[in-house]
Amino acid sequence: MARFDNIFEYDNNLNGAGLKVGIVMARFNLPVCEGLLSSCVAELKRLGVADADMTIANVPGALEVPLVLQTMAQSGSFDALVALGAVIRGDTYHFEVVSNDACRAIMEVQLDTGVPIANGILTCDTDEQAEVRMQPKGADCAQAAVEMANLQKALLQ
Repeated sequence: MARFDNIFEYDNNLNGAGLKVGIVMARFNLPVCEGLLSSCVAELKRLGVADADMTIANVPGALEVPLVLQTMAQSGSFDALVALGAVIRGDTYHFEVVSNDACRAIMEVQLDTGVPIANGILTCDTDEQAEVRMQPKGADCAQAAVEMANLQKALLQ
């Protein structure tokens, strides 16, 4: 339903049938990352993305995620990508470096390649915060990836 007369508006399309989605998951803070992954995959399936149309790559940590996303995006094999990981604050400045650099690099890959990337790298103060956020964030990323892949396809038609 249009909000405005005489103005075209793209609809949100969460139909994942036929979409190819790549997922890059960091292994650092593995229990949280596995929670993100299971939630993301379950939601992708619920949205209609077939198992055969999903590919999962594992990397050591959040800073390694962007390089693999870039390689996947450049392959031309994916309609959307998902970045999953967990950076949990410690006692040093390292948290800020990892959080900021991973996020910046993911955005650069997305803008440089035109392949949508749902950023599901949690940045939390505590393990407990990460555990609470992992299930909803994994599902949110699946929805964002499908919606953005469909919007990009519609925009390019």
